Amino acid sequence: MTPDPTPKAGTWNHHPDLPIPVSPILSWPPRPVAWIKWIAQYWLTLSSVTIELALAWGVYAWFQPEWTQMQTLSPGWIAQIWLRNIVLLTLVAGGLHLWLITLKRQGRTLKFDARDQTASNGHFTFRNQVWDNMFWSLISGVGFWTAYEVLYFWTAANGYAPQINFADNPIWFIAWLLILPIWSSFHFYWVHRWLHWPPLYKLAHALHHRNINIGPWAGISMHPVETAIYFSSLLIHLVVPSHPVHVLFHAYLNGLNPAVSHSGFEGIVSGGRRRFSAGDFFHQLHHRYFECNYGTAEMPWDVMFGSFHDGSDTATRATRERKKQMYR
Repeated sequence: MTPDPTPKAGTWNHHPDLPIPVSPILSWPPRPVAWIKWIAQYWLTLSSVTIELALAWGVYAWFQPEWTQMQTLSPGWIAQIWLRNIVLLTLVAGGLHLWLITLKRQGRTLKFDARDQTASNGHFTFRNQVWDNMFWSLISGVGFWTAYEVLYFWTAANGYAPQINFADNPIWFIAWLLILPIWSSFHFYWVHRWLHWPPLYKLAHALHHRNINIGPWAGISMHPVETAIYFSSLLIHLVVPSHPVHVLFHAYLNGLNPAVSHSGFEGIVSGGRRRFSAGDFFHQLHHRYFECNYGTAEMPWDVMFGSFHDGSDTATRATRERKKQMYR
């Protein structure tokens, strides 16, 4: 394992090469070779996205209630969906937290912020950052995530939501899998900018931004108002023909992927080698500087709409100036 690059003094324990690159998608003039490389890196490697797609197939095959059950809103099958989401989030966020923070199996290697998670601080529920994040993730986060899944499966079981299958619609089935991360990123960018509107920020989003030094459990640690808005991207399946695997994959992109992107470490190291990409420095910058990088690194919405922070000192100064203008 090569040593971390020299960090910016007093700012980061570790950071990727700066300035951070932007996705070639939607770039002009078009860069087809760069686009193909980006798609290959995104879909043809072991990543959080490919794992979430595999989970969606597995959960639908082995842990999905019967369609006849879901025609009626009853506690049994709703509790089954809620419990499986609790288990999935606990395995992903809890597993990352155990490896990276509790056991410190890789120390501070690839850790963006050198500081530990906060304890004995009245800013957090239970005066503890980790307990605060676990509470809001498991209660508010999983609660609304489950509610949107239940809404879809109940409407689909009763014939209200349009459905497809691979045998009859193979092209759209595959295309929709490729489009979903783009749609999720687009929706997230705009609702996230809205959540930074001062009244809504004070009401709801400030709870998530308690986390400046983020960790896996911070991913969907949100106020119920924010959680309802954030997971509303799943409503698209009520109007766009989808298969249940699409819905589950979409739910896991929104529910599980944030635990990885908020891990606070750029990668998972074992045996002296980097085994898996983890935290997202793009979003780490958002938690440090707030009014930048509202979207995701996979799509260049922030570049297009003037809110991109590339990790440079110049971008930091520009972000701070924009923040002053916003809050005057």
